[in-house]
Amino acid sequence: MEIEKIVSELSFKAVRSSGAGGQNVNKVSSKVVLTFDLHHSVALTDEEKILIATKLSSRLTTDAVLILNCEEDRSQFRNKELVIKRFLKLIKNALLVPKERKPTRIPKSVIRKRIKDKKTISEVKKNRRKPNFE
Repeated sequence: MEIEKIVSELSFKAVRSSGAGGQNVNKVSSKVVLTFDLHHSVALTDEEKILIATKLSSRLTTDAVLILNCEEDRSQFRNKELVIKRFLKLIKNALLVPKERKPTRIPKSVIRKRIKDKKTISEVKKNRRKPNFE
């Protein structure tokens, strides 16, 4: 994964931010909308595209476009930086392949100890019973 190539494929759009903020919100387009077309990406290999598509399937549109918004800051430039960081983190996490779990074996000594403990507890409980004189 080449970060510079991927960042060059991103497209940005500045939109007016919503919510409270007075005149600044009404006049300045500080919200940044990032779009990334997964299928038309040249920076990613086919395997990486498939991996990202499966891991981020809930966040992709029907055309396999990833859309991220950022309106945290009053500055459009700062929002652009934040949304790029968020995008790169999302892609890196999607490309991580988890290690296969190797099941652990129970040692024989542990099995023997458990059976021995069960027998001793069984004996203690037998000794608590009323004697049978028949």
